[in-house]
Formats: sequence, C-alpha cells, structure tokens
Amino acid sequence: MAAKRHVGSPFVELSNTDSTNIHAIRQLQANMAAHGTAFFAYTQYAGKGQRGKEWDSEPGSNIILSVVLDSSFLLITQQFYLSAMVALACHDFYSSYAGEETKIKWPNDLYWRDRKAGGILIETLVRGHKWQWAVVGMGININQTVFPPQARRAVSLKQITGKQYDVPALARELCACLERRYQELLGKQFESLLDEYNRLLFMRNETMKLKKESVSFQCTIKSVNPDGALLVEGGIQDQFRFGEVEWIF
Repeated sequence: MAAKRHVGSPFVELSNTDSTNIHAIRQLQANMAAHGTAFFAYTQYAGKGQRGKEWDSEPGSNIILSVVLDSSFLLITQQFYLSAMVALACHDFYSSYAGEETKIKWPNDLYWRDRKAGGILIETLVRGHKWQWAVVGMGININQTVFPPQARRAVSLKQITGKQYDVPALARELCACLERRYQELLGKQFESLLDEYNRLLFMRNETMKLKKESVSFQCTIKSVNPDGALLVEGGIQDQFRFGEVEWIF
C-alpha cells in the first residue's frame, strides 16, 4: 500500500476552530479529507489533550496541528507503533532547534529537560474490524512565554533559544518530519522505530516517582514494550498500561 499524498498535502490553515482533531474527524466523515491532509489552527477554543484534559494555547503562538493518516495497513494491536512514529517525528522536529536534551516522555509527550514542550493525541476511526484512519493531533509550544498555572511545567522554543519563530512554517516542517517517519512505518520497520523511541525515552534508566491510584512509589524507568506498556524495575509492579500511573515531579 503506497500513500498517494505526502503528509501536509493539502495544508489547511484555520483562523479559529473548536479543536483541530474534531475538525479533522468531521472532514473525514464528510469525505472532505484523506491521507496527508493537515489542519493547522491559529487558535482553538476546545483543544483536546490526553485523558480528557484541555489543551490551552496562546492564540497564534504555538503549533496546533492535526493530520490524517491512513492506518489501514496496521492491525489494531499495532497501534503503539504509530504512536511511537509520531512521537519520533515530533522529536526530530523539536530537537533540530532545541538540541539533544529533547526527550519523549511515555506515552507521547515531548519534553525538554524536565519540562513539557508538547503533547500528542491520536484518535482512531475504525470501519468494521479495520483500523482505517488515525487523526493525529499535536500541540507544540513555540513562541509562548507565559503559561497558565496548570501548565507550570511547560516550556517553549522561544524560552529555550531566545528566538521568535514563524509558526505556520514550522508546522509545515513538522509535516515533513511526519512524512519521513510515516514511510518507515509503511515499510513496517517496527523494531527500529521502537528501539529509537526507547533510546530517546525520558528518564530511561533513572529513578522516578510514580503514583497509581493513592499509592506513590519509586522505580527505575526501563523501556516501553510493543504493546505500549511502560516497563520499570523496583515498583509495585513491573509494567503499567497507559493511564494507570501518573508521574510525580
């Protein structure tokens, strides 16, 4: 299966929308979008983050981007490889400006040192028993320098480098990074994608405090397996699924 269009073609700019992911799903369902379509918003009023959280962004300052990807060549059980691919593409993009201190925090946040630079939200569209589409939402901090109290761990490229950036141009660069990594996924280079994801894993081989329900504990972060579970040593259990634990800084 060969994708007909590159990621970022077409590149649709929206002055304002509820959520780029919601907009992308609406367009897909109306047959107004296909593989490669990218929706970039200058601002959104109902941004979606992981686990039902809102994603707040200063208007015009950050990358707010959703892309449509054909995932029909993957099994539902291979979802984490797509997640890893997207995280690596975001890392490729951000580290080219912010340097090697850029890491991937499990499951799919972008970190610089111990601060959050961006987040990823992937929503799937299944038809019958087939995983037909993935809508990949990415929020990456670029020019914003003041963040709300609930985002006190946030950091932006401008804070890191001291430079002001052309946000839509950077969003197009991110699409190019996604295209390169998507071709690896299309070639089913699953093992190398997972190996690289683990090499760039935030706090790998370091001690971290996690919390499951009301229990906090120390453990050593080891790796992530093909199912997307976080593997640790010295914790209350050896592995955790997404949503089971939170990180305590």
